[in-house]
Amino acid sequence: MCKPAYDSSLTDAQWAVIEPLLPRPSPRLGGRPPVHPRRLVVDTILYVLATGCAWRLVPHDLAPWSTAYRIFAAWSADGTWARIHDTLRDRLRANDGRDPQPSAAVLDSQSVRSSEGGEQIGYDAGKRVRGRKRHLLVDTLGLMLVGLVHSASVQDRAGARLVLAGARTRFPGLGLVWVDGGYVNSVDAGLVDWAARTENLEVVVIPRNADVKGFQVLPRRWVVERTFGWLTSVRVHPDVTVHVQPHM
Repeated sequence: MCKPAYDSSLTDAQWAVIEPLLPRPSPRLGGRPPVHPRRLVVDTILYVLATGCAWRLVPHDLAPWSTAYRIFAAWSADGTWARIHDTLRDRLRANDGRDPQPSAAVLDSQSVRSSEGGEQIGYDAGKRVRGRKRHLLVDTLGLMLVGLVHSASVQDRAGARLVLAGARTRFPGLGLVWVDGGYVNSVDAGLVDWAARTENLEVVVIPRNADVKGFQVLPRRWVVERTFGWLTSVRVHPDVTVHVQPHM
């Protein structure tokens, strides 16, 4: 680790948990031994993800940006980050006395402004936001199960199908998904029928109280709002998305 450590650096206890989950180089492949310690490389990656800085602007007491980026990209491509995330989530659920496999989840989206161009940019007329939309499926603790990033112009009901498609394959115990009224209304209740027919999921709407103006803390749904708050508090680097869906 770099010394003194940055706020984004792993503690000794955290490194003890993460280190065994990282891929092991195969001796059969040969090659030179790594020049930079793995912990320093991970701390470099976390610094970029936490601060949102350009890779080339990482401090000189961290690993070279080219080394850190190469490893970051390789572990993104081979699913290392997803496996680490899923392992830690399952451990947290077990430590809380829950089954690692969730039986219920909460679905919601958040449109965020973006200065980046490209086909992923769109306009959310409801939120009056031009940018991208984050779609999250979280468990009842607010831990992420599925995350997608797509154009803000994609309607919530269409985005929900992208998120829920195959969810039962990854989480066989999942049977109930709570959503807000934007996913189901008197004009279009197709998401409920589609989820029950194709994914064997029950979609239940938790409506807002029409008599209350402004922000409301809603049963079940508040956990996903907290997860969005966690994401907003970190300046996640634009290279980082769980899955990016094409413009629809």
